[in-house]
Amino acid sequence: MWESICLTLAGTAGSNIGKVLQKKGSVILPPLSLKLKVIRAYAANKAWIIGFLMDICGALLMLRALSLAPVSVIQPVSGCGLAILSVFSHFYLKEVMNVIDWMGITLAGIGTIGVGAGGEVQEASSISIFQLPWLALLVAILFVVLNGWLRMYRRQRRAHETMDYEVVEEIIYGLESGILFGMASVISKMGFVFLEQGFSKMLVPTCLTISICCSATGFYYQTRGLKHGRAIVLSTCAAVASIVTGVLAGMLALGERLPSAPAARFSLLLGWLLIVVGVILLVSSNLAAATPSTTIPSLQTK
Repeated sequence: MWESICLTLAGTAGSNIGKVLQKKGSVILPPLSLKLKVIRAYAANKAWIIGFLMDICGALLMLRALSLAPVSVIQPVSGCGLAILSVFSHFYLKEVMNVIDWMGITLAGIGTIGVGAGGEVQEASSISIFQLPWLALLVAILFVVLNGWLRMYRRQRRAHETMDYEVVEEIIYGLESGILFGMASVISKMGFVFLEQGFSKMLVPTCLTISICCSATGFYYQTRGLKHGRAIVLSTCAAVASIVTGVLAGMLALGERLPSAPAARFSLLLGWLLIVVGVILLVSSNLAAATPSTTIPSLQTK
């Protein structure tokens, strides 16, 4: 268990620092698209490409951790990267953080540690390959709702004739990328569980391929959010969405259970409470600070 936790911490540190470097490089780049000219611009940007490689290495370490421990342990522990990201974003990107922001980040970080501490090694329950389509349908429904919310706020922004980036858009892009990252972890774990249960070995690369597609799509949404939004807000929402998705999908699709020991169960539930309170503080602080005429300080150019 400790090996998987250490791998998770190393992986989440690399991924979160990589996101900050991508944020730094994306400020002078056009919005990410599949156009060759745009792809070349991103590939030529040193800060962005280093951040991208760190993000990929972090994902590989997370994949290794997933092969050793339940998703309901790995995903919450990955939220510890918030502490690293908050410090890096504040001092490297010069992103402005107030007291409520720091309280929210601290509570969310402590909460994820509590959830991770409450996890326990479990024997995988019998699962069916037909659970994959149901997971895909659930994710599709969530994305329809989130994208509908996003389009509504964009129409409101155009109606008020303002081009300022809304904090709501940061939240939506963070939630979308986090859901996809969480699903990528669950689907990867399903591949390893299928192998343990004697299914065809071809299911492992199939699940990993689907997982990579989920991660790539999540990366696309993440990059679009990082272009204009703050890394700390986007990544906080992404981390919490990833934790919620990973834990719930792990319980529903992989048969993972709540801890049997009272102390571990208490740690898990307390961790969830701290995460919810931390995110509410973070989001309410930024919603209160965001006005139609306000420009995000970290994006002002000198």
